[in-house]
Amino acid sequence: MHVEIAGSGPPLVLLHGWAMHGGIFAPLVEALRAHRTLHVVDLPGHGHSRDSGVPLALDACAQALLETLPVAPWCGWSLGGLVALRAASLQPLRVPALAMVCATPKFVVADDWPQGMPAEVFHGFADGLRLDWQATIDRFIALEAFGSDRMREELRMLRDAVLAHGEPSPRVLAEGLQVLEDSDLRDALPALAVPSLWLGGRRDRLVNPAAMQASAALAPNARYVQIEHAGHAPFLTHADEVAQALLGFLVEAGA
Repeated sequence: MHVEIAGSGPPLVLLHGWAMHGGIFAPLVEALRAHRTLHVVDLPGHGHSRDSGVPLALDACAQALLETLPVAPWCGWSLGGLVALRAASLQPLRVPALAMVCATPKFVVADDWPQGMPAEVFHGFADGLRLDWQATIDRFIALEAFGSDRMREELRMLRDAVLAHGEPSPRVLAEGLQVLEDSDLRDALPALAVPSLWLGGRRDRLVNPAAMQASAALAPNARYVQIEHAGHAPFLTHADEVAQALLGFLVEAGA
């Protein structure tokens, strides 16, 4: 997997979300680079890892990255949050702190998880991928930006970024949706051995902030922080607020 390294200071790993790549974190990298050495990952099938032989599966991604990255806190956005949570659960000595940005251990609604996204939404994206993957990504991006107080700016940044490192593989896009729909890591939270920060956007229309608060309540040594005017990608339009929350958390965690 491709890993871009930027900045100086103690290491911090950044993991992007579905259909994106590490370049989406550019505003956050600028806000953090004076304080941290950022290891910005392109997940398999995305960006410069388009031809990676690693499957887009939680265990495979987590294990491959744990073998190559230095000991460091991991920060995962959306789909990347699932990978980060899995890695922290598998090897807490190598992931001494965890930050989940607009990410939960279970994305889709269930009888005991009413805060999740309706399953029919995922089915709609999956059906759309088979017909027109570019239009489906555009719909997803629109949902990511919707609700932000800087929606037009965020929408433009997301649309500009999605193809900046090359087209994503339609097969991997479908696999990523399957990971989001099927994964349930809630059982890992009570035993999570590292401190965790759950950072949500109050106006997020993809990941319910209530689901993030419920997730933080399940884990020991966890806290929830809300960016009041942000949507699903708060690091794009509120990078300084996200950076301050991350840096403060990492100092408190001793990471």
